[in-house]
Amino acid sequence: MGKEVSIISIQKRMADGVPAGRLDEKIVRRLWWAALDILQEQILLPMQLERGLWLASPLPALYEPKLLNQLQGWVWIPETFTFNHSTNAGLLPPPSISSVNSKNFSNIGKFRRLNLRKEDGNDPFLMIIAKEIQIAIAIEGKPGERNLIMRSDPESLTDVLNLLDQRLNLEKLEQAKEIRDSLADLGQLKSNEDVGKVFWPLIASRLAEISQSLNIQAFKYHEKPEYLDIHKTKEIPLLEALTHEIKTPLSTIRTLIRSLLRRNDCSKVVVSRLKEIDVECTEQIDRFGLIFNAVELERNQTKKSNLESIDLGNILEILFPAWEKQLHRRGLKLNLDITPDLPSVLSDPERLELMLGGLIDRNTRGIEPGGVLLLELRPAGHRLKLKISSDLSHSNYRVEDHENDISNNSDLGTVLSWNPNTGSLQLTQAATKRLLESLGGRLTRSRDKGITIFFPTAEIT
Repeated sequence: MGKEVSIISIQKRMADGVPAGRLDEKIVRRLWWAALDILQEQILLPMQLERGLWLASPLPALYEPKLLNQLQGWVWIPETFTFNHSTNAGLLPPPSISSVNSKNFSNIGKFRRLNLRKEDGNDPFLMIIAKEIQIAIAIEGKPGERNLIMRSDPESLTDVLNLLDQRLNLEKLEQAKEIRDSLADLGQLKSNEDVGKVFWPLIASRLAEISQSLNIQAFKYHEKPEYLDIHKTKEIPLLEALTHEIKTPLSTIRTLIRSLLRRNDCSKVVVSRLKEIDVECTEQIDRFGLIFNAVELERNQTKKSNLESIDLGNILEILFPAWEKQLHRRGLKLNLDITPDLPSVLSDPERLELMLGGLIDRNTRGIEPGGVLLLELRPAGHRLKLKISSDLSHSNYRVEDHENDISNNSDLGTVLSWNPNTGSLQLTQAATKRLLESLGGRLTRSRDKGITIFFPTAEIT
């Protein structure tokens, strides 16, 4: 007699090596429905898959007709399950949170139905196996420590398939053989671990798109839907989880890239491409590092930064070449003007570097090629004044257009804002101001004049 395998044990294997989550049930379910949208609409459908198979529990998570027609499916479903929101709240998506609704699941004949056991639980699981891509997603974790798990690495997926095979060998031997035969028919599978590089950023963008409904309505999974605000206590754990899930794979990719760059057998073209990837990864790691700093500040508002005496002018000169290259790729120029012999200021150099990089990125979004970003550091009494402004005289893009883009930002909560004109996700003005204050700076903005930050000199305590 083989070892009995539950869906829960499969989800626990997927969670191996993944830090415990910090999400509650409502937030993790929203992540799940966003993940289903992203996976089908922006990853699987564009690949135009011709063959493959999928396994899911406790519902047929796929709903796109084209995928259902092309892929073979097996689904573990509760024996008495009916597709009804009132009797199965929490398993079916609330329409206000996702474009998915119950009518998408009406084609019950598109997959083989398997019986879900009590020990399997009701946490969702979906696995897609095609020649071009292999991926599994699931929800896992104890209450208050919930997590959305995504796996695309061959080792984890092989283990999951082996567990599923064990399960079916005991449950329905003919189905186990059919799945093995279907896998064999696919031939040599092409590992596509790079899907992780796009999956989590797409999740963040999708959550931004549906933020208005999230800010108004939450779905209660054991009763009828109710309207309530999602408070900061809900927003912060979600952002912490997202920043972790995005930064971690990017850091891994960057580490692998740098190990390749140390080799002597790479061609110049390969080295050039690897360096480009390294730069892109670093920029995104820094961007989400800044978001994490803002989130951490929101969670611990009473915690003070350890400010120290720093030479702000020297820091700007050190960072200038990297910023200049970054803007050059967008067709923009960067000018730095520093008054000589300035006193030191009080700040946190490491976190300030991320903050300044974020401000430069924020103030160049939407500016067409030909624009110039100006950084000016001047004395201002017992403070230093850092001014960041745009010179658009060499561009068709007007100052008024840039200001309108900024004014169109829509706050998604206390930390992030979304600009539909530029497609950028960034810190809210309030979060930016609070983060700068924790670094010793005071932010001011004047219309058509960019932003100005005042830092106290080290002599002033």
